[in-house]
Amino acid sequence: KAIAELLGRDLVRLQCYEGIDAAHALYEWNYQRQLLAIRHAGEHEVDIYDDRFLIARPLLQVLKAPEKRVLLVDEIDRSDHEFEALLLEFLSDFQISIPERGTIHAKSQPIVVLTSNRTRELAEALRRRCVYHWITYPDAEREAEIIMLRASDVANATARAVATAVRDIRARPLAKPPGIAEAVEWANAATILEKGGGPWPEAFRRAIGVLIKDEEDLSYIAPELGRIVEEALA
Repeated sequence: KAIAELLGRDLVRLQCYEGIDAAHALYEWNYQRQLLAIRHAGEHEVDIYDDRFLIARPLLQVLKAPEKRVLLVDEIDRSDHEFEALLLEFLSDFQISIPERGTIHAKSQPIVVLTSNRTRELAEALRRRCVYHWITYPDAEREAEIIMLRASDVANATARAVATAVRDIRARPLAKPPGIAEAVEWANAATILEKGGGPWPEAFRRAIGVLIKDEEDLSYIAPELGRIVEEALA
């Protein structure tokens, strides 16, 4: 989103999930409309593979756009290897081959960003077509700034305390370390609880469910949470 805003381009997002296929990412034919066209045509010929019957999904939308787009393929690791294979032609040549229509090339080459949470290894063929960039967590000061930017009701001191506590929590062997989005939500939730009359340490403890979202992680952190929060507030 930031890249799109910086370049003044529209953002197209493709959210990956288990079982995603070409019909959801590339294109599909509007079969009902094709059948209606055949019935209405009677004895006349009708091209059922005309563009008006083609439903463009995110990848094809980007290729057909007259102006450059930014395409986000989010959480590619949630898809399977078969779906990765569908992306190879697109990433290599910015084109899609449709058996009934031929090859559709990009009118304007897009900027493509793929994200992964490393839930599985990506295929070598896919990685060869990408420039790898690892994004680590920001330092506590920068994370506090992000929290205040995303949660305007959170005080500076609260944001700094959250950033410090979250940094401590992430350093532990958790199955699902909290991300920046969880830190923002924790700061928001604790602020709401504090305004409702709860003292700060207790507000943070009661809101821990928006930060830690794994039962074993929560059991691991719970005995030390009080100390972590108190040290962060000090």
